[in-house]
Amino acid sequence: MDKAAAHPAPPPPGGVLWSLTGDIRGLLMLPAALTLQVAHPAVGAGVDEHSVFRTDPWGRGERSLRSLQLWVYGGEAAAEEGRRLRRLHRTIQGTDTRGRGYHALTPANYAWVHATGFPVYQHAARYLVRPMTEAQERKLYAEWLQVGRVLGIHDRDMPPTIEEFWPYYRKVLAEEIEATAVVRELVATDGAVPPPDRGPLVLRLLLRALWPVILPPFARFRAFVTVGLMPPDAREAIGLEWSDAQERALRRFGRVVRAVVPVLPERLRYLPLAREARRRHRLSGSDRPSR
Repeated sequence: MDKAAAHPAPPPPGGVLWSLTGDIRGLLMLPAALTLQVAHPAVGAGVDEHSVFRTDPWGRGERSLRSLQLWVYGGEAAAEEGRRLRRLHRTIQGTDTRGRGYHALTPANYAWVHATGFPVYQHAARYLVRPMTEAQERKLYAEWLQVGRVLGIHDRDMPPTIEEFWPYYRKVLAEEIEATAVVRELVATDGAVPPPDRGPLVLRLLLRALWPVILPPFARFRAFVTVGLMPPDAREAIGLEWSDAQERALRRFGRVVRAVVPVLPERLRYLPLAREARRRHRLSGSDRPSR
């Protein structure tokens, strides 16, 4: 194995993911990607049986978000994060809802988890950023393949071109995807979610006191962006309902987001790892990252 294969580099500064992944709008896209991942019976069973998303949702979310940021902005730490994730998934196995044995690192399962990010980013950007050009979509897919290498996904396990991706994606939607138990929980508006346990003590205490009031609208908003920012064909494959009125509301929300976020100062627009990576890139004397 050559050095490039053993230590794959993350996508380069100035690319599509460099701008998109660390932008706070990416936070709105992640629930749709996660829900599409766990709609696969094997992935859903693995999360259902082995994840702490019910007992520690905020901690799991924080760890997942940091991991995602490292794939793109981590430099030499990106490959180590990929190796850490593979070690973490070595013992995750069981039986899915169709009675089939599964292992988290089975190539088809592991690749699907990664693959979902591309159609969700491509679709959600239409609402929250701007529709991508064909060239941008191709660049995004090429960068997503590079992230896959960081995660230890072999080239043979992912469609090598965007033209080959869509038939693969539609085949998985047609043959595998379903409304798993985890999907139903992620889009529920009446589930029990503990108050946030991260951040300053005063804020945590305040949120704990107000959580009975905050939780219902928070759950409705989470379900709204989860279902709305999921590609329509994936939404249909899972069986998630989406009305014309909801579509109009999402478009209005998107217009507000597109107007507000680009004028925010960098400390508010970008997540911490992204801000630091952008700062280092500027200090290195390289071209200014694309915005």
